[in-house]
Amino acid sequence: MSKIKPQNFLRNFTHFLYDKLVKINDTPQRVAIGFGIGVFFGIVPGLGPLASLFTASLFKVNRASALVASLLTNTWISFVTFIMSVKIGSIVMGVDWQITKNEWYSVFKNFHFADLFRVSLLKTILPTIVGYVLVAAFFGFLSYLIILLVLSIRKRIVTHS
Repeated sequence: MSKIKPQNFLRNFTHFLYDKLVKINDTPQRVAIGFGIGVFFGIVPGLGPLASLFTASLFKVNRASALVASLLTNTWISFVTFIMSVKIGSIVMGVDWQITKNEWYSVFKNFHFADLFRVSLLKTILPTIVGYVLVAAFFGFLSYLIILLVLSIRKRIVTHS
């Protein structure tokens, strides 16, 4: 049994993802909007694939790209987005981000469900939610632009060939 090298896995996965997005029979705009929606809902905790599919259906954009994007971002990048969300949300809400971060760390250190009810709504939960929405919106829009650019360029190349 041969082991797959990490660089080969990443390259193969990138080619697989590219092929799946390119072979979707839809306009670049609809695929890109679906992907952006999927990234948004994949980043925001507690939402993910179902919210992505529902929203993509509601806006009549590509559901397959929304699902793929939400699965790619759902929980995989939580460690990165958590700190960004706490910092950005705290800044927007006018709260010291270190206090918000420490409050979450104390909750997760010896987690008990009842601890969630002891967390301050205004100093911890609300800044984190605001931060997640802003971070998700930024990355959702950025991914929309990148996918739209890649698919539009590819469409021009294929059309002129």
